[in-house]
Amino acid sequence: MNLANLDLNLLVSLDALLSQRGVTRAAQQLGLSQPALSAALARLRRHFGDELLSRAGNEYRLTPLAAQLRPRVRLALQSAERVFTAQPEFDPATTDREFGLLVSDYVCAVLGDTLASLMAQEAPLARLRFTHNTPDAVDRAEQTLLATDLLLLPHGFVADLPHADLYRDRWVLLVSADNAAVGDAVTVEQLRELPWVVTYHGPTASTPAARQMRMLGIEPRVQVVTESFLTVPGLVAGSGRIALLQERLVQLLPLDTGVRALPCPFEAGPLVEAMWWHPVADRDPEHAWSVTS
Repeated sequence: MNLANLDLNLLVSLDALLSQRGVTRAAQQLGLSQPALSAALARLRRHFGDELLSRAGNEYRLTPLAAQLRPRVRLALQSAERVFTAQPEFDPATTDREFGLLVSDYVCAVLGDTLASLMAQEAPLARLRFTHNTPDAVDRAEQTLLATDLLLLPHGFVADLPHADLYRDRWVLLVSADNAAVGDAVTVEQLRELPWVVTYHGPTASTPAARQMRMLGIEPRVQVVTESFLTVPGLVAGSGRIALLQERLVQLLPLDTGVRALPCPFEAGPLVEAMWWHPVADRDPEHAWSVTS
């Protein structure tokens, strides 16, 4: 396909149409008239040979193709924005650039304030955007990093990408403060018997400690799954459930959270948090500043 024959402005229209799921709201978002955006939708439908938006009662729904296109369109737009906002020289004191970081809520809780303070000191006009990572974004890390500056993630998920280590942490076992079934330590047998709260539980989504536990033949009895580390203490408190959580995050919890932390009864291994980026950014002066600062 020859890109010279395509109107790349249609990407902007397509992104608005798919995110707003309707012509009226998309036109308002872009500051365009409804007829103009309806014409863009017609061109997109002809190009893809698909309705993209199908009416269901008083609303529109994405067709299967549109649902498939939505993350790709957003990625394409973000990549294009990075291309056309690049500058030959970079001065953090005057830049108004937005720096995007893909993070878990754990990393945001541990590092967020520090990063925001450093940004305010060295690049007061710039903006920091924390976006919650997902298993899909991690599985497609190299593609994901074409549209964001850094992915903050522990070792064990991403390979063959440039990175810099940030800090080390360790895993502790979390139990309810009033859990009478657990004393000063948890046995391996209790790990098998007690109900669990787990994070990112799936075929490819897991934590390094959970992977290590399964490698040792300890299969947890999963009762609750959450993709937010910050919700784990509340799901453990006042229950018979147990969970693994990062020690740095546990140290940030209020005293009245209703949980207590115990050592792991197995070798969970160290948690080494790192920042990862795409090789294409190695010669980008803005990226170099964001990594070294």
